[in-house]
Amino acid sequence: MLKIQRSGHGKVVFTLSGRIEADDVAELQRLLDLEVADHLLALDLQDVTLLDRDAVKFLARREADGIQLENCPAYIREWIERETDHKSRRKRLNVAKRSAHRRTQ
Repeated sequence: MLKIQRSGHGKVVFTLSGRIEADDVAELQRLLDLEVADHLLALDLQDVTLLDRDAVKFLARREADGIQLENCPAYIREWIERETDHKSRRKRLNVAKRSAHRRTQ
């Protein structure tokens, strides 16, 4: 079960604790969407105990959008980096395949 606590002192921090699963991603996105665009946003992950791949992908996308991941445990950071590297590698492969296909036509 995921617990979400919001605090705001100069920036808005959502402190997450417990498990983050695919079902929680929509609620987290909804909460982030409710925030004013000019606020700095952060997700504090110190008390996250478990997460699934959908949650990792969500965190990677939010970080790419400029949301800070604070107190991110090493295993989560490594998983985010693997997901990001995997996505980049897949994108490069698709570009290469399209280029090769164009040359053969």
